[in-house]
Amino acid sequence: MDKRRILITGAAGGVGTILTQRLKDEYDITGHDRNAQPEADPVILGADLVDYDAVRGIMDGIDTVVHLAGAASPEASWDAVLNANIIGTRNVLEAARDAGVRRVVYASSNHAMGMYDRLEQWPVYPDALPRADSLYGVSKVFGETIGQYYHDEFGLSFISLRIGWVSGDPTVSDVDVLHAMWLSERDTAQVVRRAIETETDFGIYYAISDNPNRRWGMTNTMLELGYRPQDSWADKAPADEPVVEGGAPVDDTWPKGS
Repeated sequence: MDKRRILITGAAGGVGTILTQRLKDEYDITGHDRNAQPEADPVILGADLVDYDAVRGIMDGIDTVVHLAGAASPEASWDAVLNANIIGTRNVLEAARDAGVRRVVYASSNHAMGMYDRLEQWPVYPDALPRADSLYGVSKVFGETIGQYYHDEFGLSFISLRIGWVSGDPTVSDVDVLHAMWLSERDTAQVVRRAIETETDFGIYYAISDNPNRRWGMTNTMLELGYRPQDSWADKAPADEPVVEGGAPVDDTWPKGS
């Protein structure tokens, strides 16, 4: 059986590197970044997301696009999120539609709902009204919404993953809300694999590891995608690390500095 051809946008970034290295034996992967890296393994093609023709030029023959590329900081400026996350995401979806791509797996973010976290209004479920905590979060809400439009209007399969805090070592921060939303590298690869392979054509899902202080609903992630997180913040935590019932207070400036 031929391997699925997967295009990972933003493949040179932190999450992109995790996915290309952990999934390259299962899939025929092509990477993307602003600048081409022909010597990389897998090869990375270059395209500026605001250049539709360039984006369309890397879509032929692709089964699934895992769309990670874009401004990645909750402190990103309006110009950054407008170009990379709004115009760029539209270009990826339109190019995928035109090329006959089966599915787009979209890297959304906890910041699409982050105001619930700032105000400590937990638990948060994936079907709650979006409540962004930053312009970056607003751009992720846009991505989820335009993805649903492309699914409804054109039949493009669209799976949105509200990714938590990806870090190889969660002990580098002592912020409780980050510990609660930690997503290990192994679980990152698993949830994206499940998103690629699911028979579900559309959905919005939280993607977080099995942390005891998690307060974001993942029932649909487990039922519809078959995701089973393997790692937990508690396995990495110091022996005296408390789990605060109901969640520890969040700084009023969240997500600044996150």
